[in-house]
Amino acid sequence: MALDDLRFMRRAFELARSARARGDQPFGAVLVDASGTILVEAKNSIVTQRDCTAHAELNCMREASRTLDRDLLARCTLYASAEPCAMCAAAIFWGNVRRVVYGLSKEALYELVGDDTEEVLYITCRDILGRGKKTVEVVGPLLQDEAREVHAGFWR
Repeated sequence: MALDDLRFMRRAFELARSARARGDQPFGAVLVDASGTILVEAKNSIVTQRDCTAHAELNCMREASRTLDRDLLARCTLYASAEPCAMCAAAIFWGNVRRVVYGLSKEALYELVGDDTEEVLYITCRDILGRGKKTVEVVGPLLQDEAREVHAGFWR
């Protein structure tokens, strides 16, 4: 774990708090190049956009794939406030990002959500990204207690 990982993860938490404040689910994502420059930031916008696919990571990857070169993306890290779901992990893979760092694990998120929803897939991003032909490094959970705080009281 690098100091930059902590800094960018905390930025993803800030974006998640901002999404929550505007009425969306509390998730944020930050795409950073190898030199530590933030290239794209995104928030969850499921509620405000009325789009079930508008997860923070997918919003981030949509913007990145429209505006950035695939070779550049291969040298980037995507920081996600929570572990990417199956849909988002696939977008990260197809977008050619080779490193993912996340805060809150799937297990911890599902503990917070409880039985309030059926919208749960019991598959981790490591399960998905580890099945591809190219290697995608996955780091996490990172700062999980801070990540939990972003979600405190939201799901129940």
